Amino acid sequence: MSTELGTRPHAVPAFAGEIAGTLAVHSQYVLHGNTRDRFLVSDGGAPQIMELVPLLWHVLRPAGFDALVTYDTVAGLGVHPATPEGHRAVDQVLGANVLGRRPSPERLRAHLTKVVGAAEQPPPETDNARPAAGAQVCGAQRPAARLAFVVDHASRLVRSPTQLDQAERDQFLFFQKLALTAEAHEYPDRPRALHNPVIWLVEGERDLPVWFTAGGEAIRTVAVPMPTLDERTTMAGLLVPMLPPAHPRPGRITPAQELAGLTEGMALDSLFKIIKLALDRGLGADRVADATRIFKLGIDDNLWRRGSVREQITTGQRVIAGRVLGQERAVGKTLDILKRAALGLSGAQASTSGHRPRGVLFFAGPTGVGKTELAKQVAELLFGDAQAYLRFDMSEFSAEQAADRLIGAPPGYVGFEAGGELTGAVRRRPFQVVLFDEIEKAHPLVLDKFLQILEDGRLTDGQGVTTYFSECVLVFTSNLGILRTDRETGTTRRLVEPNTPYPELERSVRTEIRRHFTTELKRPELLNRFGDNIVVFDYISPDVAARICELQLDNVVTKVYVELGIELRLSPTARADLVRTCSSDLENGGRGVGNLLESNLVNPLARELFDSGAGQGDLVEVVAVHPGDDERGPTLTTRVTQAGPR
Repeated sequence: MSTELGTRPHAVPAFAGEIAGTLAVHSQYVLHGNTRDRFLVSDGGAPQIMELVPLLWHVLRPAGFDALVTYDTVAGLGVHPATPEGHRAVDQVLGANVLGRRPSPERLRAHLTKVVGAAEQPPPETDNARPAAGAQVCGAQRPAARLAFVVDHASRLVRSPTQLDQAERDQFLFFQKLALTAEAHEYPDRPRALHNPVIWLVEGERDLPVWFTAGGEAIRTVAVPMPTLDERTTMAGLLVPMLPPAHPRPGRITPAQELAGLTEGMALDSLFKIIKLALDRGLGADRVADATRIFKLGIDDNLWRRGSVREQITTGQRVIAGRVLGQERAVGKTLDILKRAALGLSGAQASTSGHRPRGVLFFAGPTGVGKTELAKQVAELLFGDAQAYLRFDMSEFSAEQAADRLIGAPPGYVGFEAGGELTGAVRRRPFQVVLFDEIEKAHPLVLDKFLQILEDGRLTDGQGVTTYFSECVLVFTSNLGILRTDRETGTTRRLVEPNTPYPELERSVRTEIRRHFTTELKRPELLNRFGDNIVVFDYISPDVAARICELQLDNVVTKVYVELGIELRLSPTARADLVRTCSSDLENGGRGVGNLLESNLVNPLARELFDSGAGQGDLVEVVAVHPGDDERGPTLTTRVTQAGPR
């Protein structure tokens, strides 16, 4: 084995060795998990690559087994190895001409009974006959050959493991009793007394009835795990040399090690497919990251490598600064993080960073200062598409079961077929900005999902489908650090005021975020995943509030013309009064400015236009704005010039 790859020789996978080593005491095994993968085996020489059935034969043959009988509901009965000796062994136990046939449930029970070695067989093997649930299967006798019976796709033998019909229940009760009454057998020249096992292959541990596997120690449940980094590195070392050689590059990470790191949580068979895809696309060993991305996402075009992304980020500071007012520090830091993401350097200090999200931003600060607006601008900036933006209001995810909305309900629960809102949306559009608004309102179990996304860059939904977030920019927003509510009394106190200097505000916000995640949520590891990506927004200043008000006044004038065809003008006095009044609420930021403008201009203007009968082509001048009384609120003095006779 190549020491360059930092690997060690593999014998057999642990789960296979577990089966071979416990045949003296267990008569049936349920293998679940990564059963469709390929596996590495090394007996001191070059590693071999095997699928599951050949691997089982590899570990059972030294124990004196003559063959494996394989079965699934589509292919029927088969034998491994398919040699004359294997066929002869099956014929000796099950009879001639059974291979290739799909036995009825009754005949399947008979076959299993013969392989295990029960003395009494089930009732006659007819389509209408079914053995009673308590049919006698004890009094074992030695079969003519030592066989193992592998039932593939065993999950499909029942419609639902929790809702068996009578025939399914009787079937598995028979199988369970067969396991409990089976005895180990000795054969000439093979002195060890071993069971002829039945091996069930399923996807999930609970795909068979729970009471069947929990009926005693005779049935052993064995997990087939996903490959380790060491195994992926070994496999990559065997496969990467098939590609055109890589150009020399600095650093100690070889292309094989890079491929192993990028495929965390994936099967060894996926590495085969990635290499095959790379060969099909003409990619060399130095492009294994691109081949892996295409395999995961199914998208050839890497939006992050487009020249337009760099150009948009270069010009973005000027554009965004004109839309998110008064947040120069926050915009500057955001753009720095986006530049890092565009270059693919996010998490570059980590040994395996390729599977993490492309960028992570945590926007914190007062309400109404542009956090959500900046997230929208980031989406348009990066991908030139405001629709490449997905928003989740985390106040809707405050309940424990809300996590199911993100990834989908587990099998058997209502809504399972619908899938997850988050995972489904990201699979449909892998390149996008995902905004999680007001993250502090989410239930802690929902936050655990974010921990997996931030660390591994992937989530597996309720249907078992893995979604990759490696090309997403994740944006979290929070109001932590501005107000604090006492849980016992329910009272709220302000931690900072609108006129607080920015360094003090930033320190307060960061301190409160740290306290919230470490003390209140007890999830400091999630805070660590955000790292230095916390961007603190400032309160808007009076000057910024006035600029926001001016922009919103222009929006009102435009809206009146577009919707009603009416030209709206504001006198200098009316405009100045509105700007002064509407920019007084710094506590609620730009949203507060908009609320005051609606109360002081939009509402009384709508009343005036409605009552005066002003129509298309008319000129309406707002001469003055009056506070008004408590009943009707502010009023306007207007002058209407009609375009012509009605």
